Amino acid sequence: MGDIHWKVDIEMECSIERCSGNYEEQQVTHTVRQKGEVVVIDQVPAEVCALCANVLLKPETVRRMEKLLHVSTRPSKRVPLYEYA
Repeated sequence: MGDIHWKVDIEMECSIERCSGNYEEQQVTHTVRQKGEVVVIDQVPAEVCALCANVLLKPETVRRMEKLLHVSTRPSKRVPLYEYA
């Protein structure tokens, strides 16, 4: 007989105190400031609370973003930046 592979979805409860939401897999836009410039990384895989929108990033995701930030290639797009001040 062939092997049976099961996919088990485990709901993880939000880590924010008094939030009763659960995390869901989503893609987010992550913004950081590096060397005086604002850098936007789009389509970052994350776990996002459906109730309070708290975001969790896996360690391997953070490492990949750090590598992207330290590579001296040109960004794939440019975006407008508005200052609130």
